[in-house]
Amino acid sequence: MARPRKTPPKEYPLMPRATAVWLVENTALTFGQISDFCGLHPLEVQGIADGEVAIGVRGADPIANHQLTRAEITLGEEDSAHELHLAERRVSAPNRKTIGPRYTPISKRQDKPDAIVWLLRNHPDLKDAQIARLIGTTKNTIQAIRDRRHWNSANLRPRDPVLMELCTSENLSHEAERAKRARERAEKRAAKEAKIKGIATTSEVADKAAGDAVGISAGVATESAAISSSAAMEFSLATAAEAAFTPTTTAETTPTGEDMSAKTPQAESPQEEQKSQAPDDASADSSANASADSSASETTPEDDSPFAALRGFKLDS
Repeated sequence: MARPRKTPPKEYPLMPRATAVWLVENTALTFGQISDFCGLHPLEVQGIADGEVAIGVRGADPIANHQLTRAEITLGEEDSAHELHLAERRVSAPNRKTIGPRYTPISKRQDKPDAIVWLLRNHPDLKDAQIARLIGTTKNTIQAIRDRRHWNSANLRPRDPVLMELCTSENLSHEAERAKRARERAEKRAAKEAKIKGIATTSEVADKAAGDAVGISAGVATESAAISSSAAMEFSLATAAEAAFTPTTTAETTPTGEDMSAKTPQAESPQEEQKSQAPDDASADSSANASADSSASETTPEDDSPFAALRGFKLDS
């Protein structure tokens, strides 16, 4: 909604009452023409003519003040419907200030807190700067009323600032529309940021899940390797302990298969027994003597010492 354009205020001459006194006394203009030109009520102009109003006021010549020309006065005297216009200014007037705090009469200054309460309740979208511009107050006062830190917070009651003539309805509508547009822009911006943040969060969750899976697999592999290494270590320790407490024989004490077969007599069959019983006595005696001599020569003396059994043992460290 576009802000409604205001018609520029009509300009009036300086010292309008003194100018009206001079026009009543020195021209034949009607009361309506003088009242429109000076911004006075027609009855007030009639009172000036009757001597009841502006008693003792000295008239100001608008022609000498370059506010009205003689030709304009002549046109007005000839045509009663003609509207008088101010003469063009020779000096440029300063720009009129329309933005910022404006003057508020003392009688209405005590109504500002009530107007602020009404605006905070009925137009929560308004910013503090907008309220200060409408009412003509300060941001500290607005914040104190919002936080209920105002010295008269218990007695404040919301009242419409338009009805109290603290601001106009056009200005209030304009500021409310601006606050609404600003809120809509902020909501759109927040929705867009939330959408972008949601997409980023989804990708971060996926990356985190993938990283957790890789970490878990690496941990499982590390744990299995540790378990296998600990099992191997335990097995090696057990083997070492068993080997330490189990005696081992050497080649000197361990007989081979041939020796065992040589030392162990084989069982003879019955036929050979019968044949062996039949030999001659002489051959038997000679063979017995020869076998005794050979066995005596082949056998070695045995070690009867107590350390003989420990000579073939070997401990593994």
